[in-house]
Amino acid sequence: MGLPYPEPMKFRVVCLLFGSLISISCQKRSEITVTDTREVTTRDMAPKLFATSDERFRDAKPSPVKGDTPEGWLVLPASQFRLLNYRFGESGMGEVWVSLASGTVLDNTNRWLKQFGASPLDQAALSQLPTVNLAGAVGVFVRAEGDYAGGMGAPAKPGFGLAGVVASVNGQILTVKMVGPKAEVDAAKPVLESFTKSLRMAE
Repeated sequence: MGLPYPEPMKFRVVCLLFGSLISISCQKRSEITVTDTREVTTRDMAPKLFATSDERFRDAKPSPVKGDTPEGWLVLPASQFRLLNYRFGESGMGEVWVSLASGTVLDNTNRWLKQFGASPLDQAALSQLPTVNLAGAVGVFVRAEGDYAGGMGAPAKPGFGLAGVVASVNGQILTVKMVGPKAEVDAAKPVLESFTKSLRMAE
């Protein structure tokens, strides 16, 4: 069995251990330098107050079509096929969008009618449809109702309505399409006509 430390020796041992602990805790920590970088994106930018839908949602070139958003319509992000995109109505199911399409006025009219199971039109019947001004051109006003099969494998939506305009503008087919519950589409028809008349091609 070892001999006990003398009191002065015990004191020196305790002080040595305590000093070692203080020395370790006070050592300067190594610095970490970050060398990776990334490009600044729109997530890093301050929000734009009073911005248009183009400025808020588009990272690419702005829409070639401009229009005055009706009161009560919700602006949604644009997409590849929806140059301007909105929601309307109390149900939250009403949609309006503006697109540039391929084909002819008759082709697009019949494509819409087919989505509601309606019979296609010929050129003579197309010429009898009501007309409305659209971006400096005259378009046909298309109406339909029933079960709406919008495509993309989605089930048909019963009790829906369609109101829309198809026009040939500067050699391009410009469309304005409104779909939603029939009662909401019927109520919004005058607003849609005013919105359509406000549309213009960007300079």
